[in-house]
Amino acid sequence: MKLEPANQIRLFSHNEQFENLKNLYSKKKMPNKILFSGEKGIGKCTLAYHLINYILSLDEENSYDDKNLLINSENRSFKLIQNKSNPNFILIDVSIDKKNIDIDQIRNLIVSLNKSSFNNKPRIVLIDNIELLNLNSVNALLKILEEPNDNINFILINNNKKILPTSKSRCLDFKIQLNFEQSIDTINKILNNNIYDLLNP
Repeated sequence: MKLEPANQIRLFSHNEQFENLKNLYSKKKMPNKILFSGEKGIGKCTLAYHLINYILSLDEENSYDDKNLLINSENRSFKLIQNKSNPNFILIDVSIDKKNIDIDQIRNLIVSLNKSSFNNKPRIVLIDNIELLNLNSVNALLKILEEPNDNINFILINNNKKILPTSKSRCLDFKIQLNFEQSIDTINKILNNNIYDLLNP
C-alpha cells in the first residue's frame, strides 16, 4: 500500500508535534526555516502537508479541522495543491527519472520566489528528501535560506541521512519519530483494522 502524503486528509500520528508547530505559528514564533528529521516512511511529509494546509486555509471556508487533525478536502488550498496550481506552495523533490535534486530545480525555485506574491498569504516551500540535493543544488539553496524574502517559509525533510552541516545549521531541526506502540497504532488507523488480527486470522 503506497500512501501519498499530499493526499492524506487525516493525520494518523505526530499529534503533539502538530500542536506544537500550530501554537508556534499562531503566536508568530514559528521559524521560517524548519527541518523534519526522522526515518523514511514515518509520516514526516504528511505532517508537513497538514501544517501547510492549516496555515494556508486559515481564512478559507472549510478550513483545517485542528480539533480532529483533518484536512477538509473541500478547502481551496487543498484542491489547488492537488491540482499542482497553488500559488503559495512550491514542492521540490527528486524527479522520478533522476537520482538527485538538480541545480535547475533550485534555480527555478529562486526565480519563482523572486516574483511578486499573488496575495498576502505566506508562501511555503516544501523540499522533500533533502539528502538527495547535489552539491551545486545545496550551495544554490543556501543562498536563499540565509536571507529568504519576506513571508516565505521553508520546510525541509531529511530521512536520517547525512546532509551538509551548513544546511542543517540554518534550520530549526524537529526530530520526528514513532515508538513501537505508536507505529502499531498508526498502522491500525491506516488499515482501519488490527494488524494482529490480520496476521493471525
